[in-house]
Amino acid sequence: MLMIRLARFGAKRKPFYRIVVIEKERARDGRNLEVVGHYNPRTSPALVHLNYERISHWVGVGAQMSDTVARLVKKNPAAQPAA
Repeated sequence: MLMIRLARFGAKRKPFYRIVVIEKERARDGRNLEVVGHYNPRTSPALVHLNYERISHWVGVGAQMSDTVARLVKKNPAAQPAA
């Protein structure tokens, strides 16, 4: 099963996350299929860059979003293209 979830990067105590499409069984920072966004919680306000076109493609193929990614997508609807 495919998941759209966060992969942690950055230094110790300075997290930076990539939003990735990955097999559910793989490790959190394992090899992913595609990077579909970035999330930096350390800035004020937190920076979120999402590729909605690719996210909708992967969801259409059957990928499921983690709770955190679903919340980020829901909180940032302004960047979504008009349907």
